Amino acid sequence: MKKTYIICHMAASVDGRIDCSMLTEIPGGNEYYETLDELSLTATLCGRVTAEFEMAEKGTFMPSSLESLNKEGFSRNTSAEKYSVVVDTKGCLLWKDNLCDGSALVIVTSEAVSKDYVNYLNAKGISWIACGQNKIDLAKAVQILADEFKVDRLGIVGGANINGSFLKAGLLDEVSILLAPGIDGRKGMLGVFDGLDADCEPFLLKLMSVKQYSYDTVWLRYKVEERK
Repeated sequence: MKKTYIICHMAASVDGRIDCSMLTEIPGGNEYYETLDELSLTATLCGRVTAEFEMAEKGTFMPSSLESLNKEGFSRNTSAEKYSVVVDTKGCLLWKDNLCDGSALVIVTSEAVSKDYVNYLNAKGISWIACGQNKIDLAKAVQILADEFKVDRLGIVGGANINGSFLKAGLLDEVSILLAPGIDGRKGMLGVFDGLDADCEPFLLKLMSVKQYSYDTVWLRYKVEERK
């Protein structure tokens, strides 16, 4: 069984905060995309909140029927060298077409998604994966991406909760952090990872490499150690 190598790649302030508007005020933040390209990814993946803010059309999909798909399935409506994967559990985001920044879209939902939304994606030529009854089975989704979409290197690119979900599921092989020389410090701002249980033990990392860029930005790459 083919396994996808999964990297969480994020830019953060020194105190680990990832608010995009804050990071644009710190010199050196543009190196995020340079480092992302160096990872040679087949696909990137983000959560619904990030996609709604940065990628999707305005508005929310409103199904005419509440009938759900109620089964695992997928449709590869577009073949491509690179994919942009969006996790949208209930199926509510709207899309202009089947591309995002030149990459083919793949929407990952739960089996509770409405049949109307699946039909909407098919009509747009947008590929989709449905797995997990009420919440997405991330491990299964990743396996389908590997087997059916030939995704061998997947980059998780935010936000904090989707990063935390992949970490909790034990799916991350690497954490890649572009650390910008600034401090956020605002109360309640999310860090790179969030949403884990209060009694969860720390995940241990092994340093792979360190690279310094202009404006004192540092790129840190860590291997995620297997849990005992």
